[in-house]
Amino acid sequence: MDALPSRLSVVTVGTRDMGRLRSFYRSLGWPESPGSDDSWSAFLLGGVLFALFPLPELAAEAAPGVPGPAGGWSGVTLACNVDSRAEVDTAFAAAVAAGATVVAEPTDRPWGGRSAYIADPEGNRWEIAWAGTARFDERGALVSFG
Repeated sequence: MDALPSRLSVVTVGTRDMGRLRSFYRSLGWPESPGSDDSWSAFLLGGVLFALFPLPELAAEAAPGVPGPAGGWSGVTLACNVDSRAEVDTAFAAAVAAGATVVAEPTDRPWGGRSAYIADPEGNRWEIAWAGTARFDERGALVSFG
């Protein structure tokens, strides 16, 4: 192989409180992958593995010698695109009921879609969005956008 393949396979979030974050994502109804425990946990989401890993261990692997994040927003958002404009509101309400913090209420966006933002119990930002141009396969994986 001469090039890095154009794919995203795994998104890993470093966690300060694994038990709390695992519980939050399970309460959304996301099925946890076999073998998950408080040393590593994962959820298969439409073809991408969303993984949780203790922050000190992740830092040792991915950023050796670099000071860890101080908390607050990292500058990264994750997104879950839904199939309809109305589903933004429904998914947003479900996430808040599961313990998410409201960052931005559902609203129609200038780009023609609708979205809202929540934060998980450790402040990781998620956008819940609908874009009329997004197309998904039978697994829920994004196959085209635009």
